[in-house]
Amino acid sequence: MPGLALTPSAPRRRPVQVLCGDLAIRIARDGTWYYQGSPIRRKELVCLFASCLKRDAEGYWLETPAERGRIEVEDVPFLAVELFWSKGPCPACACDSGGQVLTFRTNVDEMVTAGKDHPIRVARDIITCQPTPYLMVRDGLEARIGRAVYYELVALAVPEVVHGERVLGVWSAGEFFPLGSAEE
Repeated sequence: MPGLALTPSAPRRRPVQVLCGDLAIRIARDGTWYYQGSPIRRKELVCLFASCLKRDAEGYWLETPAERGRIEVEDVPFLAVELFWSKGPCPACACDSGGQVLTFRTNVDEMVTAGKDHPIRVARDIITCQPTPYLMVRDGLEARIGRAVYYELVALAVPEVVHGERVLGVWSAGEFFPLGSAEE
């Protein structure tokens, strides 16, 4: 239309993120989420909270563009509850790993393929020396690999030499992840 001038709109201001302090949310070692001491039973709600979970040097946070609040996590926020084994191209990045690919489902239904960006690590209890395996899910957030899933990993383990030591471990997406000494 003649005479109609288009002017750029004023820049939108982003809302200031409000720091809410400590929230009454806790994730127990068994993966159960609690609010004010009561379990959160709606999985959809837990999955929503998990999608906005962050971690930094100060701890774990539920973070939205508008709010940020600290929560308590007893061990790690997620559990790896199921393992899918395949041969060939990696479903996460479509690389031709030329070998096996291990994909885990977490308790919040995230699918994570072990590889360079999602390593598996095994910690040892300082008292019992029992292994506790973990999988990096995203941005410093890990899943503890459940006992049954760990036994599946051990069944897939092969011996390799790492830093001059013979270890048992698993391959996924072209990466080797030691699970423990081959002498055990």
